[in-house]
Amino acid sequence: MTAPVHNGPAHYARALGGIVGREVLRFVHQRERFLSALVRPLLWLFVFAAGFRAALGIAITPPYETYIPYEVYIVPGLAGMVQLFNGMQSSLSMVYDREMGSMRMLLVSPLPRWFLLTAKLLAGTAVSILQVYAFLAVAWVYGVQAPPLGYLTVLPALVVSGLMLGALGMLLSSAIRQLENFAGVMNFVIFPIFFLSTALYPLWKMQEAGELLYFLCTVNPFSQAVELIRFALYLDANLPALGWTVLALALFLGGAVYGYNPAQGFLARKTGGE
Repeated sequence: MTAPVHNGPAHYARALGGIVGREVLRFVHQRERFLSALVRPLLWLFVFAAGFRAALGIAITPPYETYIPYEVYIVPGLAGMVQLFNGMQSSLSMVYDREMGSMRMLLVSPLPRWFLLTAKLLAGTAVSILQVYAFLAVAWVYGVQAPPLGYLTVLPALVVSGLMLGALGMLLSSAIRQLENFAGVMNFVIFPIFFLSTALYPLWKMQEAGELLYFLCTVNPFSQAVELIRFALYLDANLPALGWTVLALALFLGGAVYGYNPAQGFLARKTGGE
């Protein structure tokens, strides 16, 4: 006689804890991943920001109440950069796990597919938040210091932005079957999203460069995530950025759940066409 499958709250909680715990432990054991996550934004902070300090002084603009050096402006954008690359890297691992790793077994478990994908997304977001706080600690030692309470108030913003960017990566991974194709897609997505945003330059500078560039930066969901982080880090709330980020999260996660549906998703269409 087959034992019944129990899908109560305790069962969901154990599954969530196992998925999140596995992802965090894998991150802790992979020191190279931790170092690579820090090297990229720190290189931008130490080299790029230093080179542009004189040319790109930032005028008074919310949430800042005075003129600020360029390093102060760029730190929230680099925090978003950490989460952007982590979201894509987590999705890269999903492509691998889906074919030959743990994700392949998870997707055939009795738990709902939306729950498994959400748990995986939460796990990746938890890792990205650890990376961001490590980066903020180094930036603090370097001299770029936000208000002490800001390091606490930025946490909810990091959760929302991390979920949104992770869901974007998950949506991309749902449409890609082969691991070698994902790296190329990442480059076509990451760099336009990062450079066409407010991570490196404020919107008014983009508007001076051209209306089209300004429009692309405005509608870019990564810009909204960066501004959400920026305002929260300096003890302010950007409700429009929060609304747009949550909307993008819902759209990307909904698309990923659809894409991973074996009967109707992107993978099913590709399989049917082969």
